[in-house]
Amino acid sequence: MKLLEGKTAIITGAARGIGRAIATKYAEHGANVIITDLAVNDETQQFIAELTAMGVKAKAFASNAAVFNDCETLINDILLEFPQIDILVNNAGITRDNLLMRMTEQDWDAVLTVNLKSVFNMTKAIQKVMLKQRFGSIINMSSVVGIEGNAGQSNYAASKAGMIGFTKSIAAELGSRSIRCNAIAPGFIETEMTAKLPNEIREQWIKDIPLKRVGLPSDVADVAVFLGCDLSSYVTGQVVSVCGGMQL
Repeated sequence: MKLLEGKTAIITGAARGIGRAIATKYAEHGANVIITDLAVNDETQQFIAELTAMGVKAKAFASNAAVFNDCETLINDILLEFPQIDILVNNAGITRDNLLMRMTEQDWDAVLTVNLKSVFNMTKAIQKVMLKQRFGSIINMSSVVGIEGNAGQSNYAASKAGMIGFTKSIAAELGSRSIRCNAIAPGFIETEMTAKLPNEIREQWIKDIPLKRVGLPSDVADVAVFLGCDLSSYVTGQVVSVCGGMQL
């Protein structure tokens, strides 16, 4: 059963990691997939070819979600090829971890701009489309760090916590037009970013996870499928933690 048959989804920062997994899972479930990243290269085009081979329409756009005008232009360009946009996944994000005493203003600004302002930019750009359609699902990729905080990640935690407040506010604003907005809060997920962690830190984190394993990008993608499809038609303003019980 293809849960997203005939739907069209935009996924920002989808060249790798969780975003790539969501794009793949969406295509498997029949959705047309639009991915964005700062640049479209040969590797990106190969990924698009893989998605297209699943029998859906797929395209990559070079766009910076952290730049307001880029997002407006992106949506206008997409509408020239896709008549409707059903799902937006705000996945673009970065880290600049450091203790507050060593964190620079540039590190703070960069993380808040890429992680949080990008969500405002893309949601603002797409709301006109979804308001006209009178339907849509917006999914914001937060983090358990945005719920609990974490030493050495005050900028990242602030951006992800802000995303949760934004999610709940947009759900309240747009719910009457059948536009839903939810957040996913991944925990310790196996990505290029977490693969760089020292083994002792990885082992300690796994000990603290009730399910006793690291999460996979596909675990997050499965929840993104649920929040994007009609099975979640009465779910909005929620934060779904995908963390193996790390955050109870």
